[in-house]
Amino acid sequence: MSAAPSVSLSDVRDAAARLAGVAHRTPVLTSRTLDAFVGAEVFVKCENFQRVGAFKFRGAYNAVSRLPADRLARGVAAYSSGNHAQATALAARELGTTAVILMPEDAPRAKREATAAYGAEVVTYDRYGQDRAALASALAAERGLTLIPPYDHPDVIAGQGTAALELCEETGELDALVVPVGGGGLIAGSAVATKALHPGVRVVGVEPEAGDDTRRSLARGERVAVPVPRTIADGQAVATPGELTFPLNQRLVDAVELVDDDEIVAAMRFAFERLKIVLEPSGATGLAALLAGRLGSPTGRIGVIASGGNVDGARFAELLGR
Repeated sequence: MSAAPSVSLSDVRDAAARLAGVAHRTPVLTSRTLDAFVGAEVFVKCENFQRVGAFKFRGAYNAVSRLPADRLARGVAAYSSGNHAQATALAARELGTTAVILMPEDAPRAKREATAAYGAEVVTYDRYGQDRAALASALAAERGLTLIPPYDHPDVIAGQGTAALELCEETGELDALVVPVGGGGLIAGSAVATKALHPGVRVVGVEPEAGDDTRRSLARGERVAVPVPRTIADGQAVATPGELTFPLNQRLVDAVELVDDDEIVAAMRFAFERLKIVLEPSGATGLAALLAGRLGSPTGRIGVIASGGNVDGARFAELLGR
């Protein structure tokens, strides 16, 4: 097993201090209907109410804000299908610098437009035929920018962990924490924070069936790659776990469950009709796993991170109309 990066509860708390007054402290929702359906007491951490509509602002702002003044002045670059793109663009604007963002040609239109509206230059690529990390690294080197990756960075991981830190501060000890998994930054930071506070908590990741790279990698004991996933959960369309996130998740994550597109849509509908919130497909996978019984017959107190709500009205209606 590779050595895990040095990300600790102290790092997460430092990130929380940097984010205080900048990021939103998002609400935690409960529902008697949800509790009855699942058979446990469920606490939904609503990162769809975070700035840019997703948890990604936490990690992006923490990483950009820690840059030395000279590097910050030269600007930043990032690659993302949407939420980290928006997050980095907004963090750059808030900190008085510029951002260039590499986004796939088929990224949701609303996410591309929002990224540009935050002031970033958007450069597109073919996610199925080009290597986004290599393209972004070359772009950053050419322009003298600092690359802020979407998950493989200790400051990004620590920033993402502040969502779980807030959840634990509000709810107290949990029996399980359910977290969507893409590149693994959110679940890595969440597991660092939660297990440091409550070592007995069971941390469960959730991936779309088409993009089960983390589950396969954990089973094999090393990072493996899958074909670029074709799933409605575009924020989780990752082909291989991160180099930094994977060792943390090997050590701290207890299980990874899978959900299919129909189960994701059912969770989006439940969230809309019962919780009165809008979730994008990637943001709903944790809830989907609970509703579909992927955790068996859970008991006790369960936290679930609803990681984002960036879906435009037409797409939302199309998915729920299936």
